[in-house]
Amino acid sequence: MSIIEIAQKTRVSARKLAVLSADAKNQAIEAIAKALEAAAPDIVAANAADGKAAEADGIAKPLYDRLKLDESKLKSAIAGVRDVAKLPDPIGVVQIHRELDRGLILKRITCPLGVLGIIFEARPEALIQIVSLAIKSGNGVILKGGKEAVRSCEILTKVIHQALAETAVNPEVVQLLTTREETIELLKMDEYVDLIIPRGSNSFVRFVQANTRIPVLGHADGICHLYADTAADIQKAVEISVDAKTQYPAACNAIETLLVHSAIAPKFLPTVAEALQQKKVELRGDEKTRAILKNIAEAAETDWSTEYSDLILSIKIVDSVEEAINHINTYGSRHTDVIVTEDSETAETFLNGVDAAGVYHNCSTRFADGFRYGFGAEVGISTQQMPPRGPVGLEGLITYKYRVVGDGHVAASYVGKDAKEFTHRDL
Repeated sequence: MSIIEIAQKTRVSARKLAVLSADAKNQAIEAIAKALEAAAPDIVAANAADGKAAEADGIAKPLYDRLKLDESKLKSAIAGVRDVAKLPDPIGVVQIHRELDRGLILKRITCPLGVLGIIFEARPEALIQIVSLAIKSGNGVILKGGKEAVRSCEILTKVIHQALAETAVNPEVVQLLTTREETIELLKMDEYVDLIIPRGSNSFVRFVQANTRIPVLGHADGICHLYADTAADIQKAVEISVDAKTQYPAACNAIETLLVHSAIAPKFLPTVAEALQQKKVELRGDEKTRAILKNIAEAAETDWSTEYSDLILSIKIVDSVEEAINHINTYGSRHTDVIVTEDSETAETFLNGVDAAGVYHNCSTRFADGFRYGFGAEVGISTQQMPPRGPVGLEGLITYKYRVVGDGHVAASYVGKDAKEFTHRDL
């Protein structure tokens, strides 16, 4: 099929999905979970083939880590599918119920966006998350995974189609593209696609935004920071720093820069450096940091705005929380940033002053995740200023419509000399 035919079929099937009951959608989601469990050996084998081919092509380690879908990751993804089914149905929710005048009633009711175009990096489990969220929110979805994950994405889509064929949801509500040329064509489908969600580098997101008239929900770089304040609990700061950098360094919510208050730097830096280096983290520092940690590399200006997605961390000493905030707002990507301090006023200054989708106090940035927020899953993490912001779950995939029901009411009755008055009474 051509891209236009694919988009048309997705649009038609999405309109039917939009009016299905919550039970019908949940049954479809459970069918997907069971089908993925049954096909687990084939899925893992296809992913292993992707990994082998990617290694032969010299794939970067962070991308390889994201590409890998072993039994453990797949099991976790399937659990996420079932968590989505347990969430309240986001469709048909009455947000406003208001009497405009006697017998003239306004309701604002949630409804699906329509068709989503999702372009994501080499993370095949993202496909599973996205499909479950799309079905739950009543949206059709056209997927384009990274070329490194083509075998994984193809078998996952095949399994999902087979599962949906036994439910009330038309399998054509989920479509997969596999080539770059198809991606370019997808960006031109503003007649059929309602939202594009790109998950990749900042340059890729900007490319998408510059080449489409479709609204784009951008997920840019994950340049996250940890600021260890003068009132930080040293041990707490060390443990959080190690977790935020090393628990999964390829993730977009891993920290890339450690900011340290000058008052605690002589005591804190040797301790945190030892803990990080035991985890094979390469450290880079500014001049003040290197005066304390003498055997680390010098951090260049470009390091402050680099998403390593690897076991590399840049360190800078600052003299105040205000200086830390200024650095983050200058070099950060508005993803997730954390302060470690026992001073609640300083923490409040940081949380209010940092411009990011996630601002944390005394906990790891790795909690910036739709599953961990209780969203079931996420289609991505939005770093844009307008909502939805941060991990985007169901609430980011819906819109609303206004329904007004009257009994022969006309606008002319509310203007002129004998104009009626609106009651505007919430019901």
